[in-house]
Amino acid sequence: MREKSIEEKMVAAVKAVGGVCWKFTSPGTAGVPDRIVLMPSGRIGFVEVKAPGETPRPLQRLRIRTLRRLGFKAFVLDNPEQIGGIIDAIQTS
Repeated sequence: MREKSIEEKMVAAVKAVGGVCWKFTSPGTAGVPDRIVLMPSGRIGFVEVKAPGETPRPLQRLRIRTLRRLGFKAFVLDNPEQIGGIIDAIQTS
């Protein structure tokens, strides 16, 4: 399975529960997660999408740690089976 198909499944699953899953870019700041997930009631999370078995690059890991240190939910998604758990974690934060 390719990264793009996992990302598409994530976008559809978030939409199905009433949220949005926007492509996230930050000009001038490399390594930010691929997607920002915005859920009802002001819930927010960040998702770095990878192909199965791939891991984030060192700069991506740094950005994820920074987001977590600031109190945000940040995830690495490399398997469609993780999507439900990520959505649940964001909704209950």
